[in-house]
Amino acid sequence: MNYTKEQINDCLSHLILSASGWRGVFAKSGLEQDFTTEISDIHAAVSAMAAYSFVQWLSKKCPKNDGSKYTIALATDTRPTGNAIVKAMVNVFYGCGIKVNYIGVASAPEIMAYSRNLDAFVYISASHNPVGHNGIKFGLNDGGVIDGNDAKDLIALFKANCSNQKVIDKICNANYEAYANDIKKIFASREVNKGDCIYSYMEFSKQVISASTDKAVQSEIFNSIIERNVKNPVSIACDFNGSARTLSIDKEIFKQNKIPFYSINDEPFKIVHEIIPEPENLVHVAHFMEKLHEAGDSTVKIGYMPDCDGDRGNVVYWDGSSAQILKAQEVFSLSVLAELSYMDYLSQKFPQFKTEKIALAVNDPTSMRIEEIARVFSAKVFRSEVGEANVVNLARKLRTQGYQVRILGEGSNGGTITHPSCVRDPINTVFALLKLLCLQDEVLPNGKTVYGLFHRWCILSNQESSYKDDFSLSDIVKTLPVYTTTGVSESRAVLHVKTAKHRKLKGEYQELFHICWNKNREAFKKYGIVSWRAFSNNGTEQTDDIQDFSLSARGGLKIQFYDAMNYPIAFIWMRGSGTEPVFRVMADVKGDNAELEKKLLKWHSDIIANADENASKL
Repeated sequence: MNYTKEQINDCLSHLILSASGWRGVFAKSGLEQDFTTEISDIHAAVSAMAAYSFVQWLSKKCPKNDGSKYTIALATDTRPTGNAIVKAMVNVFYGCGIKVNYIGVASAPEIMAYSRNLDAFVYISASHNPVGHNGIKFGLNDGGVIDGNDAKDLIALFKANCSNQKVIDKICNANYEAYANDIKKIFASREVNKGDCIYSYMEFSKQVISASTDKAVQSEIFNSIIERNVKNPVSIACDFNGSARTLSIDKEIFKQNKIPFYSINDEPFKIVHEIIPEPENLVHVAHFMEKLHEAGDSTVKIGYMPDCDGDRGNVVYWDGSSAQILKAQEVFSLSVLAELSYMDYLSQKFPQFKTEKIALAVNDPTSMRIEEIARVFSAKVFRSEVGEANVVNLARKLRTQGYQVRILGEGSNGGTITHPSCVRDPINTVFALLKLLCLQDEVLPNGKTVYGLFHRWCILSNQESSYKDDFSLSDIVKTLPVYTTTGVSESRAVLHVKTAKHRKLKGEYQELFHICWNKNREAFKKYGIVSWRAFSNNGTEQTDDIQDFSLSARGGLKIQFYDAMNYPIAFIWMRGSGTEPVFRVMADVKGDNAELEKKLLKWHSDIIANADENASKL
């Protein structure tokens, strides 16, 4: 078919293009809950243009002076429209002289681990968005998606191509029939490539979990987990929800480590409920755990549910009588506690490991409880704007400054990234919890006592009275710093605004904020709040004490509140989503204080609504 640049750009106007991925509704019907495998011809054309733009960008970013071909990995999650997008892109890649290692279905962490030995990857997924959505993620061979600056360059190139009728005619109207047999061979290689991909991911996961490439260290850590689990068994439950993880390493890695594993909804492509792994969808694995206990298996202590691309998975735990859903901020806090104490454990046990100049990279709406945990292990916390790519690149920057950044991520959605991985991975999260439970006190041959992870945390956080030899995950959760935080999936956390220019909205917000603060400052003293400071986060950069709120532009804006001792005790936050047409807000309050969290969020949301009304009239 012949397409005009106007047709292409009309389709483009319904997509969201960001560093985290390009997303939109690809289902032919245009309905976001449609399970159809079909995409429209115009979406196929846009997919082809995306493939061509990536080839152009890759050639410029990573030139090959020896004339050899680029090799890229190509995979999808289990969304029904994935194959249609792949077919549109494969033709272009082949026509441009690219060698494609087609994997079929793979989880995001899986393809990113595999692509470390190639030149780049293209991954078809819309992450946690509804089933009718789809999208594209691009990356090189560093284990993650391309960074913010590269993403801007690629997006600009893509838009320019989509406005160039000659390029559209060249790519969308090309005849690939002459290459049909060669293209069939690309798809026929799927099984071999998938096997190589699984192997790469399994080996890399062992390295990430153990924090070592040394096979002896890996064996000792995993053997310690196995030995403890034999004495005090912990079984794992999973609700795969038809995701890409149904065809990944999950079952095998737990089997290798003698950890019983139970799963539901483990047929690939059979997505039975909403994809996002938030509390309203974690109820399924919680009910599954309770049924397993009713059937007599009291060892099932941890459950998880991944999203469709399998890079995110939040957690349910057994509290002794029922399955409890952990909030996203709690999942991230437990992972941070586990990995910081694990670094301390390794330094006690192995001379090659040191704990000097430790840092964490987190997104700006991560709860302040992370600072409390970090202080216990003498670690510093640095914050970026929301977005996995921003957090990963902040961690990379910190490493160039001499920091060890073992763990990073986005507490607001529970997304845990464990170095050297550059992507969230529920396997690493679950094994962080297993290390907390299984790596306990031991006496080395030289007589030195090495404290287990939870015991060490209790000692350093002045909570040793909370420690006991037969502790459970429930006991660990009780020792976390207590904060009351708005959940990312709550309806209160999402605002729809009229103002497209967020800089203008935030300028109006500032004027109203000052008026409302002066009017309510005496009322705030009731809660111990006496002062505030404003922070902006754009990409990897945080600017403290900003005087002009509009400078945060499309990034994150945070107002942090302090008590009479100038100690931070709460914050409110705002940012327009980069992947969805919504405006996100939240409040974070020290202590069990739902009253203050609700008041702050309502106050914050009302100011935004009024600011939006004012800005929309300008």
